[in-house]
Amino acid sequence: MKLVPKEMESARDSSSLLREKLSMIAAENKGKPQAFKMRTPLLKQGRANIPVAATEDLTVMVKVYASGGENGLHAHPTEDHTFVILQGAATFYDAEGEMATLQTNEGILVPKGSLYRFHSVETEGPLVMLRVGTPNYALQGKASTRVNPNGEYMQGDSKENKTVELKVLEDAFYG
Repeated sequence: MKLVPKEMESARDSSSLLREKLSMIAAENKGKPQAFKMRTPLLKQGRANIPVAATEDLTVMVKVYASGGENGLHAHPTEDHTFVILQGAATFYDAEGEMATLQTNEGILVPKGSLYRFHSVETEGPLVMLRVGTPNYALQGKASTRVNPNGEYMQGDSKENKTVELKVLEDAFYG
């Protein structure tokens, strides 16, 4: 088991570094179509966000969660986004409780400002999702990207958001 291979270094970046990476991808490819691959190492522990394409108004990431991995209840006040399950299963919750358990090829749309959280359902392998969102990082400040139920800024790689050490499965990949 490797802790963090080179190809996943940006996956463990802080929220601000992830925003910078997506903004850089958008700037480098401004006005041009972007082909991308969704190949990623699978995880034994933790979660990773792998940016694959971006414009000023749209981001595409692959999210990988170890079996049982989760995040804390939060909202993105300025971003509509969607998740599509590529492998595994995830149970999504809103502020009232469980909304749905999604399997491969199922998805959910989360409107901006909606409180939600999810966890990877214990399956035979890690959860892999495609995440497409509409943040315009040039128009929003750090504090508006993710907030907790009290409306306070919540860093993506924080204990509040249930972050744990990233460990990958040896020679196991999606895609």
